[in-house]
Amino acid sequence: MDKFTTLTGIAAPMPLVNVDTDMIIPKQFLKTIKRSGLGVNLFDEMRYDQDGNEIPDFVLNQPQYREAEILVAGDNFGCGSSREHAPWAIKDFGIRCVIAPSFADIFYNNCFKNGILPIALPQEAVDVLMKDAEKGANARVTVDLEAQTVTTSDGEVFTFELDSFKKHCLLNGLDDIGLTMEKAASIDTFEAQAAQARPWV
Repeated sequence: MDKFTTLTGIAAPMPLVNVDTDMIIPKQFLKTIKRSGLGVNLFDEMRYDQDGNEIPDFVLNQPQYREAEILVAGDNFGCGSSREHAPWAIKDFGIRCVIAPSFADIFYNNCFKNGILPIALPQEAVDVLMKDAEKGANARVTVDLEAQTVTTSDGEVFTFELDSFKKHCLLNGLDDIGLTMEKAASIDTFEAQAAQARPWV
């Protein structure tokens, strides 16, 4: 998993509340178990019409936001079913950070396992960041995970809270497998001792 340290990028404004996981990645795209290839279908029913043509008004179809790496969203982002395909699609599109007043718990935890930083900030701070994002591609937001800050294009700084363990995992690029492999030496020692004690197993 890619490490997350500092990110400076375009922020796309999505002032919608209760964006659920079916809106993020509709159910018909859940057949794959690959983490790649889902970005094209991110927010599929909002991005495309019934003929598969892009809907120009949708934020990620607008030229200034096609390379967005940060999403500023409304309250209760990621609610609905617990599909891990939702953070897969967000990451595959190129978004590494989602900022909102609150997140659904399962989606929030799945983000960390996939290299995405979800940041919960008070509504007042999100409102400022939303207005900043509306400036387009010339307005770059900076997210510093080590310092736990978000800085607007005008230099206004917001501090966010984060569990220290989740922070450690993102800073070091550790998903569940990576965390296990940190203990590889201990695992090897245990297996060697077990094989010696129970050679018939």
